[in-house]
Amino acid sequence: MSTAPEQRAGVADVDLSKAVVLVTGATDGVGRETALAYGRLGATVVAHGRSAEKAQSLERTLSKTDASHVDVRRADFTDLESVRDLAAHVSSNYDRLDVLHNNAAAYFDTGALTDEGVERTIAVNHLGPFGLTNRLVDLVEDTGGRVVTTSSAIHRRATVDFDAFESTAEYDGMDAYARSKFANVVYTYALADRLDEATATCFHPGFIPGSGLYRNGSVPVRAFMAALDTLPRSLTSWLVSSTVDGAAAAVYLGVSEAVAGETGAYFDQMDRAESATDTYDDELQGRLWEWSERFYRD
Repeated sequence: MSTAPEQRAGVADVDLSKAVVLVTGATDGVGRETALAYGRLGATVVAHGRSAEKAQSLERTLSKTDASHVDVRRADFTDLESVRDLAAHVSSNYDRLDVLHNNAAAYFDTGALTDEGVERTIAVNHLGPFGLTNRLVDLVEDTGGRVVTTSSAIHRRATVDFDAFESTAEYDGMDAYARSKFANVVYTYALADRLDEATATCFHPGFIPGSGLYRNGSVPVRAFMAALDTLPRSLTSWLVSSTVDGAAAAVYLGVSEAVAGETGAYFDQMDRAESATDTYDDELQGRLWEWSERFYRD
């Protein structure tokens, strides 16, 4: 099987030379593979990362693809002002946005609050995408584009807990991560209801130890993920996916005509699936939107 995400997604022949695509969390893992796939498809690729060194590496590699233009930007999603600056850069420099991939995510083994008093996992994984998308949504609407958010099947073990969103009491890293991925799904459905021309979907990319997600985990967690990633795929294929697998799903949802018009939908990789029952709760969707919106009122 080909190792190229765009080929696995069945979109390798699509010409994106007139399209503008923004991929967050693009300097590692699924995001990097996704950004490179869009570069090979000829798109203008706006790629976000947090590390200066990794951003430079990505920019060099993207520049060797067929990308129409490469624009790698740094932003720290624990800082809402940094999210605002990224959105302002995109809206000031581009008159369209065909695909917005909300892929940036983090797992933290220890709890901490941002300067705004928000638990940092929900800040990075939900509030960052919420603020970025809401500030760029007009550009996506104008092109009838797509908003694609990387969630996770782990969302099924969680629900929205507004108290935990602003506290580190009894903090558990995996619980916080699961809550943030639950919020991704709920936000996707709430966003889809508010869109006119654009679409919004989210997906589970698979369990990917090599994604770089657990770089802030404890030493045992990092060691376990590294060991899983180095085992032969013949032994772990029933459990483990690759970053290319995850990127194939991302590009499929961003480009494929097979899902054109799909909105308010959750996918398990490239297959339509049902998310946790509570994610469909209209009242919960409204409450999460209101809670999130108050952090981005100018």
